[in-house]
Amino acid sequence: MSSAPLIVESLVRRFGDRLALDGASFQLHRGEFLALLGPNGAGKTTLIRIISGRLRADSGQVLIHGLAQEPGGRPDVMQKLGIIPQNIALYDQLTARENLELFGNIFGVSSKDLSTRIEDALIWTGLEDRSREPVSGFSGGMQRRLNIACGVLHRPDIILLDE
Repeated sequence: MSSAPLIVESLVRRFGDRLALDGASFQLHRGEFLALLGPNGAGKTTLIRIISGRLRADSGQVLIHGLAQEPGGRPDVMQKLGIIPQNIALYDQLTARENLELFGNIFGVSSKDLSTRIEDALIWTGLEDRSREPVSGFSGGMQRRLNIACGVLHRPDIILLDE
C-alpha cells in the first residue's frame, strides 16, 4: 500500500452523455503540490468535488490516508481535508470572527485551541482590525482571505483550492 496521503484511482464521471473525467489517476505525497490546468469544462472542479465527497464518481476511488472517501464525505476523512471552493463560502451576516468560530466548530477544533487559532487566522489574513464587522461589508479580496482561513483553520493535511 502506498504511503501517499491522497490517492486517486481511475475516476470516471459522466453527466449524461458528457464524459467529465475519464480514468483520472494520481498520487499526491506529503509536501507535494498539484495544479490542475485546463479549459472550462475540463473536469477540474468535478475532480475536486469527488475528492471532497461532494460528488459521486461513476467508477474509481479516492483514498485519503488509506481511507476511502464516500459521497457526502466521511467525518474522519473530512478532518484531513481543507476545502477552499471557487465561490466564497462565508456567512455574510456574520462577522469574520464568527465565521472562523463556526468553521472551527464544524471541523472539530477543540475549544482549547479555537480562540488561539482564530486570533492567528485574523492576523495572518490582515483582518484583526475588522474582525467584529459583518463579512457583507468586506471587499472581495478580504472575503477571499477569510474564506481561505476558514478552510484551513482545522490544520488539514490536504488542501484543495478550486480556482
